Amino acid sequence: MTDLTHLAKPGAEIALRVTPKASRNAIVAAGDGLRAYVTVVPEDGKANAEVQKLLAKALGVAKSRLTLIRGQSARDKVFRLD
Repeated sequence: MTDLTHLAKPGAEIALRVTPKASRNAIVAAGDGLRAYVTVVPEDGKANAEVQKLLAKALGVAKSRLTLIRGQSARDKVFRLD
């Protein structure tokens, strides 16, 4: 798991690209930004919830502090840390 605690500042917006139905759950810092891989299917917000949980763990914050502000149904998502 990538340590993203340096990004855990109130008001920070964190952009990432999501790959659903992956073989493992992980957040990786790639050359073009953050990438999230989740094993769940993108139905009924399940993948979004899993990404939120993974991102919160990597940031070292409660998942209730993360809000999805862009990308409800897209692969490119932006979360805000409250």
